[in-house]
Amino acid sequence: MADAATEDRTTDGQPALKRVMGPGLLLLFIVGDVLGTGIYALTGTVAAEVGGVVWLPFLVAFLVALVTAFSYLELVTKYPQAAGAALYAHKAFGVHFLTFLVAFAVMSSGITSASTAARAFSANAAEVLGLDLGDGIGITLIGLGFMTLIALVNHRGVGESVKTNVVLTCVELSGLLIVIGIGAWALGIGDGDFSRVTEFDTGEKSVLTGVIAATGLAFFAMVGFEDSVNMAEECKEPRRIFPKVLLLGLGITGLIYVLVSISAIALVPADRLSEGETPLLQVVEAGAPGFPLGIFGVITMFAVANTALINMLMASRLVYGLGRERVLPPVLGRVHRGRRTPTVAILFTTALAFGLVTFVGAVPALGGTTALLLLVVFTVVNVAVLVLRRQHVDGDHFRTPTVLPVVGALACAFLASPWAGRPAEQYRIAGVLLAIGVVLWGVTVLVNRRSGGRTPDLDPAALSGDRP
Repeated sequence: MADAATEDRTTDGQPALKRVMGPGLLLLFIVGDVLGTGIYALTGTVAAEVGGVVWLPFLVAFLVALVTAFSYLELVTKYPQAAGAALYAHKAFGVHFLTFLVAFAVMSSGITSASTAARAFSANAAEVLGLDLGDGIGITLIGLGFMTLIALVNHRGVGESVKTNVVLTCVELSGLLIVIGIGAWALGIGDGDFSRVTEFDTGEKSVLTGVIAATGLAFFAMVGFEDSVNMAEECKEPRRIFPKVLLLGLGITGLIYVLVSISAIALVPADRLSEGETPLLQVVEAGAPGFPLGIFGVITMFAVANTALINMLMASRLVYGLGRERVLPPVLGRVHRGRRTPTVAILFTTALAFGLVTFVGAVPALGGTTALLLLVVFTVVNVAVLVLRRQHVDGDHFRTPTVLPVVGALACAFLASPWAGRPAEQYRIAGVLLAIGVVLWGVTVLVNRRSGGRTPDLDPAALSGDRP
């Protein structure tokens, strides 16, 4: 059975990926990936769009993510292999270039998300250390050093990376529980103003327009669950454990986000919450003046570090798969003989992250680009579920109600469109990243043809690591 496949090597001579993740590690992987940079860094930005109902965009983003998660569940239990959305697009549409674009968009979203985390880490480090670095070279250098450390942990191996994720997830979860606890204490003793949670303030925009724009920002906080399907070959019994674990993980994170945003707006007015890059630090300071703010700042740094680690873990594995299939230069599919990790792919994805940290920088722009890329991918995945209904596989698998992928495709397509109020900068960043991928793809095609090798065809079996 595919779930039990634990061979040490694939048939092309490369070492196989290790199956080290059971239900507990998978749950922490999902919770740790969804929690993190979004809620810690963008709560104030969302409040600036809608005012006191800051919790509403997070709730709407959660519902859109949940609908799409049902589509992912049907597909990952039907095809429990690595490559995720790229594999599903290939099976559904059979257009090799489209499959490549989906794969590279997912990879790019991981890198933009990690770069967002690097910038947030730098800002919080400056706050904790009392450094006046502004937005200049100091912030950039801290971000680059941070990404280097993430690359080294990634190189150590998925086992070590996931264990690090366990520690970081517990730390970031504790930070959010502190905020919720402070909000509950304020409610109990009559401090704070919980009447703000029903107040809309969208400026010159209509309420609907404001909520839509804020949801586009808040959606960055909900992404991450889709990374888990790219780890399918490193999970034990993925068909059995994915449905319960993924839905439980999303439910936990959705509840935490709503409670954190309610606590935040009750303790800090929306206009103040939207100032600066450390909104939850303001909440702790307002609700618990005696709490050591330096400790909470360190917790925030750990939280965004976890986001970066998991996203770079996913991105490097996806590039590894594309390199092994000779869709990108085959050197990207090399595996370190000792560590059994995709070292060259790790170096490539880290180099792209360095470019984003250095030349883009702004947290809202990078976070918004992450959401944009994934909303496009989610649209494709939701449609792929419907197309693949006519394809049957051996073994039982999860089946989502038909209405959910239809709603998911429409909602994701709308939130990715200019009608949702997305800044043009996000489309430019996404376009540059995809253009880099297309150039590499074209070069690989030419090299393959001149050397007499096969042209990229994105065989699903090869993408899954079971290359014939």
